[in-house]
Amino acid sequence: MAMARRSARPTGHDDDAPVFVISVAAELAGMHAQTLRQYDRLGLVSPSRTRGGGRRYSTRDVQLLREVQRLSQEGVSLAGIQRILDLENHVAALQSRVDELSTELASAQATLATGARVFAVGPRGEVVAVRPGQRPPRAPSSQALVVWRPGR
Repeated sequence: MAMARRSARPTGHDDDAPVFVISVAAELAGMHAQTLRQYDRLGLVSPSRTRGGGRRYSTRDVQLLREVQRLSQEGVSLAGIQRILDLENHVAALQSRVDELSTELASAQATLATGARVFAVGPRGEVVAVRPGQRPPRAPSSQALVVWRPGR
C-alpha cells in the first residue's frame, strides 16, 4: 500500500490534510492513542504537528496506521514493518520516475514520427538531410601513392 502519492478526492477532501487529533485517529484506526505515540516515536507513522506540538493525523496517516496494524497482527515485527513501508515508498518513487520517463520517451517518439529531419554537412560542404543517428556520406578518398624525395 504505497503512501507516497498526494491525491485529492472529487469532493475536495485532501487525503494528506492533517485534520484528526490523536484520539480520533486512534479510534478510526482501531487502536489505542499510546500505540500511535509509539509508532510516531519509531517513525512508522509521522503525523503533522501543530504550533503547540500536538499531533494531527491525515486520512492517509489513518490508512497507514491500519496497514501497520494489519502487518503487526500477521506477526511482522515493527522493524520488518518499517522496512516494508520504506520499500513500498521506494517502489512508488521508482514507478513515478518510470511514468516520467515513459512520457518523455513518447514525446521523443512523437517528434520523430512527425518527420523531424536532421541536417549535416556533406563531403563537399553542402547541407544534406540525414535520418537521426545516421552520418552523412564521406567523400571518396584517393588511392594515389605519392613519393617524396627531399633535395631533388
